[in-house]
Amino acid sequence: MDRPSALRGPGALLGAVRAFAGSHLTGREVCVALSGGPDSLALTAAAVRSDLAVEALIVDHGLQPQSARVAADAAAAAESLGARATVVSVVVGDDGGVEAAARSARYAALDSARSGRPVLVGHTLDDQAETVLLGLARGSGPASLSGMRAWREPWGRPLLGLRRADTVAACAQWGLAPARDPHNDDPRFTRVRVRAEVLPLLEEVLGGGVAPALARTADLLAADNELLDELADELAVACARAGALVVEPLARAPQALRTRVLHRWLGEIGGPNHAVVAAVDALVTRWRGQGPVAVGGDEDSRLVVERVDDHLRLARQPR
Repeated sequence: MDRPSALRGPGALLGAVRAFAGSHLTGREVCVALSGGPDSLALTAAAVRSDLAVEALIVDHGLQPQSARVAADAAAAAESLGARATVVSVVVGDDGGVEAAARSARYAALDSARSGRPVLVGHTLDDQAETVLLGLARGSGPASLSGMRAWREPWGRPLLGLRRADTVAACAQWGLAPARDPHNDDPRFTRVRVRAEVLPLLEEVLGGGVAPALARTADLLAADNELLDELADELAVACARAGALVVEPLARAPQALRTRVLHRWLGEIGGPNHAVVAAVDALVTRWRGQGPVAVGGDEDSRLVVERVDDHLRLARQPR
């Protein structure tokens, strides 16, 4: 990830957006996910000033009494910059908590409204550092610790090399008035406490530089993770047989590749946790005739992975 943070304010944002466009975009038409906050508002302005044809997509989550007004103000701000603007209203459920549910609803709405265009998102280096730290605390694997990528079609994050202070400075110098989301100050949300309490304490204790170091860790892990994913793709093809997996190529593969293949295979029926993947892996590497591993199901039956001769296959068993 490039880190043009020696610049500050408008120069930094324009440089980042133009570099991103030159590396990843094949046309001028883009969408920008606009919340009205300083990061997304500065990104919208920088994209317009970089001669991109911008449509700002504003998602109204309906979680605050004034959310419709905030969305309308964000749309007006985008139009004053020379962008088109569309407000999309969503209903946020409670699956996985408010943060996760809002994120799922937001990205689904953005994907539906983008009409084949890439969507630029205003995540900064500070957001990346928070993501990596949360992943570490949860014991996540390398995919999570590698953080957010600058480009994973259709999502683009041109500002991952810049600090949150850069977007605030750009808004000030461009005369923009970003909105303040009260959820960003609400300590009920884990990410807010990481931002307001944990990272500042780490900066104090470790003498600074923690956020850039965490973001750099994400960069290094991402490069390794991409290579492992490519190798795992090849292994998955070699193992696939009519919905089952052939054991022998899996058993010969390094653990880092084998567990990736199992994660993906099991991921087709839900999100497998570490314990489930480890138990299925034991059917491959520590086979002693053990019984099937439960991986899901419903009130009438359970879904299991069983080893039959040299294959792993999914089966349903009545409860």
